[in-house]
Amino acid sequence: MIRKHKIKQNDAELDITSFLNLMIVLVPVLLLSLVFTQIRVLNIQLPPQVEQLMQQEREDPQVLELELRSDRLRLNYPAGQLLREFSHTPDAEPDFVALSAFLQDLKLTWQQQQIDKRDISLLAPEDLDYQTLVSAMDTVRSFKTVVAASVVDAELFPLISLGQLPAGASEVTE
Repeated sequence: MIRKHKIKQNDAELDITSFLNLMIVLVPVLLLSLVFTQIRVLNIQLPPQVEQLMQQEREDPQVLELELRSDRLRLNYPAGQLLREFSHTPDAEPDFVALSAFLQDLKLTWQQQQIDKRDISLLAPEDLDYQTLVSAMDTVRSFKTVVAASVVDAELFPLISLGQLPAGASEVTE
């Protein structure tokens, strides 16, 4: 009789450490590649009239100028075209109160027309005294107003650029 010996087979252990190592690396990589948010761009077209005005403003920007002369203040908009003139005697202080009131009305009018103008150019002669220049800058930058029972500075034209009056422009022209 032939005896068959049963070969004792041990149950094999599953070695999953290499598989777990793969998962430890693979899971974060897959999570990082997910898109959690998507950015979408909406193309809109502006009305032709607004687009033409914006193109014209880019090509020929409208500059608000204040000319500080010895006998008057000239407010020009667009550059070179007289908007308002404030006269004073050469030995007297310029009328910055009237200038501030006019600039406040101008700013309010532009805001109602949805024009956001924040820049102004000050053109001054070489012989202008320092205090007049500083006073003009303070006048066009802001004005005092009352809000909630306290006095605050309201913005007019905070972006100020300085320039020199052309040589013949400081003379009195009628």
